[in-house]
Amino acid sequence: MSANTARITAVDTYDIRFPTSRELDGSDAMNPDPDYSAAYVVLRTSAGGHEGHGFTFTIGRGNDVQVAAIDALKDHVTGRSVAELCADPGLLSRDLVGDSQLRWLGPEKGVMHMAIGAVVNAVWDLAAKREGKPLWQLLADADPAWLVSQIDFRYISDALTPDEALDLLHKGKHGAPARATDLLRRGYPAYTTSPGWLGYSDEKLTRLAQQAVADGFTQIKLKVGADLDDDIRRCRAARQAVGPHIRVAIDANQRWNVTEAIEWTKALTAFDPYWIEEPTSPDDVLGHAAIRRGVHPVKVATGEHVQNRIVFKQLLQAEAIDVLQLDSARVAGVNENLAILLLAAKFGVPVCPHAGGVGLCELVQHLSMFDYVALSGTTQDRVIEYVDHLHQHFLDPVVISGGHYRAPTTPGFSATMDPAAIATYTYPDGAFWAADEASVTVPGKDSEDHA
Repeated sequence: MSANTARITAVDTYDIRFPTSRELDGSDAMNPDPDYSAAYVVLRTSAGGHEGHGFTFTIGRGNDVQVAAIDALKDHVTGRSVAELCADPGLLSRDLVGDSQLRWLGPEKGVMHMAIGAVVNAVWDLAAKREGKPLWQLLADADPAWLVSQIDFRYISDALTPDEALDLLHKGKHGAPARATDLLRRGYPAYTTSPGWLGYSDEKLTRLAQQAVADGFTQIKLKVGADLDDDIRRCRAARQAVGPHIRVAIDANQRWNVTEAIEWTKALTAFDPYWIEEPTSPDDVLGHAAIRRGVHPVKVATGEHVQNRIVFKQLLQAEAIDVLQLDSARVAGVNENLAILLLAAKFGVPVCPHAGGVGLCELVQHLSMFDYVALSGTTQDRVIEYVDHLHQHFLDPVVISGGHYRAPTTPGFSATMDPAAIATYTYPDGAFWAADEASVTVPGKDSEDHA
């Protein structure tokens, strides 16, 4: 069958979980024992060869619910023309987001919206593979009018019109080839959260913070919000470890009420925090605005749990954030993230994406690199989060050098997991989890050994 007549023949899903809770990797004030997980989807085609891979991120229990939501979309995708999907991913995005019965489950938020994002991202992965380009380059090379056609301006046109978006993208083309060359040579600035998990000892925090500086990172991040005395001690240890010139961001993971966020952040200002991240509910636009006024000059950052472009629009309109932290798998995929990047460019707010998790670093690097090459044209005060977890399970893992993400050159969205990892960590019957369950049920086995 020719590539032009190929169809999507199957949409395969996997519940993939990693036992990160056992080392307290990923622990924070709201999520003390996460098992980093991916609700993973593969688009199979009748042409063979290229497949589309995508996923959304969870932290363990409930990953099966997210997989079920992706399964509910299979009939919307199976049988579609591969060529048509790849020529216009926005068509599928609009069909899925606009489906009246699916929409009732949101609208445009929560498990179903994230499932749509996994499928839409898989289409972009397939499109980039077919074009023989990494996704960042596919987007940077694209015609601005075509990119605008990929965006749903419903509910955001009061803040960003299609004409304004087109103008921003045309301006972004100026100097783009030179920036692409620079990106391939130098990479994109990163910061690391690896030293700062809440469950780590002060000794481990100090060691990892010092190692981060030695590795070229100019910013680290600490989790805060469980106990103020502990946070003061940990922030002091971090500042002593990295010195006065390294940025130290702090992240409360939505722990506080508004007044509490202001008071707690002020109590940590002696350690010169660069930003306070997710100080309160991601839905509380006016609360973020009040916190921003109350903690200045500490910056306010949020976005990893912001559910759609509409809330981002309001955060920007209300001057509620200094740093926008989009997530590659929280909203409805690349199309909606293009809208969010353009909103940030319109309002002049830097984008510093959330990453870590399972594969989020792999995905989001493409969005920031496109933004640099063909939209904002700058990396000033812009960094991508980096966490040194689970990259070995991807066929095109991120590479960090001198505190920078190296630009990927392999075609696609860097979303393809190693088949061995899928077989090992699929829950509950993959090799790891089956062996784990067997070890628990062995007669006389101390259950605490498993914990």
